[in-house]
Amino acid sequence: MSETRSSGLRTAPRMIQNIDGCLAHAAGERRLPEAALQGWLGRLQPALDDLKRRHADGSLAVLTIASDSADIAIAEAALAKLCQGARTLIFFGTGGSGLGGQTLAQLGGWNLPGVTQGAPHSRPRTRFYDNLDATTLAGALEGVDLPATRFVFTSKSGGTTETLTQAIVTISALKAAGLGSKVPSMLLGITEPDMPGRTNGLRALFSSLGIPMLDHHTGIGGRFSALTNVGLLPAMARGLDPRAIRAGAQGVVDAMLEASTPDAVAPAIGAATMVGLSKDCGIRTLVMMPYSDRLGKFSEWYVQLWAESLGKGGEGTSPIPALGPVDQHSQLQLFMDGPPEIAITLVRVASRGTGPAIDPAMAAKSGMDFLGGKTIGDVVDAQSHAVAEALMKAGRAVRTIDIDKLDEHAIGALLMHFMLETIFAGALLKLDPFDQPAVELAKILTKERLSQR
Repeated sequence: MSETRSSGLRTAPRMIQNIDGCLAHAAGERRLPEAALQGWLGRLQPALDDLKRRHADGSLAVLTIASDSADIAIAEAALAKLCQGARTLIFFGTGGSGLGGQTLAQLGGWNLPGVTQGAPHSRPRTRFYDNLDATTLAGALEGVDLPATRFVFTSKSGGTTETLTQAIVTISALKAAGLGSKVPSMLLGITEPDMPGRTNGLRALFSSLGIPMLDHHTGIGGRFSALTNVGLLPAMARGLDPRAIRAGAQGVVDAMLEASTPDAVAPAIGAATMVGLSKDCGIRTLVMMPYSDRLGKFSEWYVQLWAESLGKGGEGTSPIPALGPVDQHSQLQLFMDGPPEIAITLVRVASRGTGPAIDPAMAAKSGMDFLGGKTIGDVVDAQSHAVAEALMKAGRAVRTIDIDKLDEHAIGALLMHFMLETIFAGALLKLDPFDQPAVELAKILTKERLSQR
């Protein structure tokens, strides 16, 4: 499936990871020597063996979720019932309960009216509110046609302050608008099932009002939940095929299971490269820069995944989201000429020959003869390759990931690649990538301050 320097995920469509730009070719570079990379990869053999074991015994659900299917039909039925008569569908959920769904929904055009079988507006417009802000929430509820709006609230624990607050205010607004009797048909919750000794506020509230709920997977935390109903429900709302998303993810898992050593596993190579750059070369900042508007939310999803999973006990590197080509006109100056402790991952989607063509006569009048006859896709393709070359000439460590076609298979593969890369990185750093102790402390202190007022 992969080689050390140019490692690919041969799913459909093809996705290729290349780490040549992260490897040292001269002394003194902030890039990783080949021997050092092999050393880090060697340390991942126990982690690879452990992941295979946990896949076989089912003890790590993130490895087996891609092969599940029963929950998809349940989610499809719930979504279809919820959206009857709806023109707007609003998703509430913060952190991992929001970013995974937004990443997938953006693939289908996440703030555009739906089109199904040639019928325009046959799906409701989707909106996402993942940050709690008084003015934004008030405007959201005042600015929609409430009778034609539906709401989905997601919280794994059911105790997320932001999401419960949004739910209570939304229900109050519906009651104030004379829609109290319709609340059960206008809302849907996603949260864990009742468990002994644990209080689930969202489930208790929604059960008391007869609001239907889908079970959040108990074995998968928020930032790893993009392939569960948490992420797939928004994807389905945008008309994407949830089974194809999981099939793309499953291809990455299968490739890992088939490999005998870490140097044949693309996510392991990525983890060894990024951790090795940090530990051996002083790299402190990792930039994720896709060249596609439809991957803008993916870079934000990656930032949460990497930061919350690995920023513990003094370990970790700081991830930065970027987007090409727009950030060539802002952050690129820092990336190229600022502090050298930086590594950049460029995600490039094949675009040559795509999009509108540029009129040669007008290009000439603009002094841009070289653009004449080219397509917009040609321009973006040239920029994404030129920036990679420029960054390497500036001495920066650069990884590229090339995707032939950005569809459900590709996004599923991309998400699973980085979830596994994060897990492998956790093994190298000797920490648990699935907890978030500092975040939990902030939640406790927030509740204490509110209780004292």
